[in-house]
Amino acid sequence: MSREEERNSKYLAKLARIELTDEEEQTFNRNLEKILGYMKLLDEVDTQGVLPCAHVLENMQNVMGEDEEGPCLSRETFLQNAPESIAGMIKVPPVMQQEE
Repeated sequence: MSREEERNSKYLAKLARIELTDEEEQTFNRNLEKILGYMKLLDEVDTQGVLPCAHVLENMQNVMGEDEEGPCLSRETFLQNAPESIAGMIKVPPVMQQEE
């Protein structure tokens, strides 16, 4: 591994906030070289006459129909299908922890 590769891998690991062992760093560098090789292949693609675009779905149109309001379940029916409810609301597991 060259000095530049070592510097690049350490810099990228720092940006990603990960710690790499020597073995992981070598694997990382091999994979990075493969990725950069693929990028060089893209440089060889003839893009003459191809218009630049900001997003691949730039000109995409919605082909689906308009949303239509339909019948909905009553609150009671809806809550009957929930595993657990309290005071007319569905009880779910906590998603945030309290600070102690």
